[in-house]
Amino acid sequence: MQLLRLGEPGSERPFVRAGDGTLRDLSALTADIDGSFFAGDGVARVAAALAAGELPEAGPEFTSARVGSPIARPGKVVCIGLNYRQHAEESGAEVPTEPVVFMKAPDVVVGPEDDVLVPRGSTKTDWEVELGVVIGKTARYLESVEEALEYVAGYTVSNDVSEREFQLERGGTWDKGKSCENFNPLGPWLVTADEVADPQDLGLRLWVNGEKKQDSSTKDMIFSVAEIVHYVSQYMVLRPGDLINTGTPQGVALGQPEPKPYLTEGDVIELEIDGLGRQRQNVRQA
Repeated sequence: MQLLRLGEPGSERPFVRAGDGTLRDLSALTADIDGSFFAGDGVARVAAALAAGELPEAGPEFTSARVGSPIARPGKVVCIGLNYRQHAEESGAEVPTEPVVFMKAPDVVVGPEDDVLVPRGSTKTDWEVELGVVIGKTARYLESVEEALEYVAGYTVSNDVSEREFQLERGGTWDKGKSCENFNPLGPWLVTADEVADPQDLGLRLWVNGEKKQDSSTKDMIFSVAEIVHYVSQYMVLRPGDLINTGTPQGVALGQPEPKPYLTEGDVIELEIDGLGRQRQNVRQA
């Protein structure tokens, strides 16, 4: 199933796209696709309602509606840095022996076609296509990597937009280079975990102004999705609706020769992951 939210910011409504391609309204089943939805076994309830033919088809007013983030504001956004070997190398960093974990402010999550805003004073705003993982049930001190994927509700496309000067040159903390306004376009939908046979076999690509910048596969992750979920659960409680950004492959602006082609107003970013959909953002000045 594809879970998605349509409507203007703050007024999105929940929907599901069934296997036959029809868009079904979830408003009678849940107020939103959020932590409470996942904690209440929402994915299974949607599947049951679909099978029973209980969900009405979406009205025509939603055929051209804005696509919001597929999950309402997550409780937290956990990010994994340097999780592709070639990206670590292009960044001039050592290949990590444990996952590099940092946080992103939850309110930067926006829709997949919402503008990316270059922060005031920024000269180094960068792109990062990533596999987004949404937690479906509370994960606390998981005992094994093998059980970790049982805690995943689904997968989505994530753009972990980053300001490299703020991240690397202004005080030594990554978070402020990751938490600027609109710095995490997400979606267009959440593909439920049962429909992703292997999260370590997904191609991911990104273009800027039609030029391909990133082209890789989750096969090249240093730490797999299961390893990440297990690892993070040892240091914080992962709750339903939390988002994990699992790292980006090589090809970011930071790793390009000088002059590095950082994002500026008027640029267009497009990104996709196999089976999870495609995003497109216009870049403008904040």
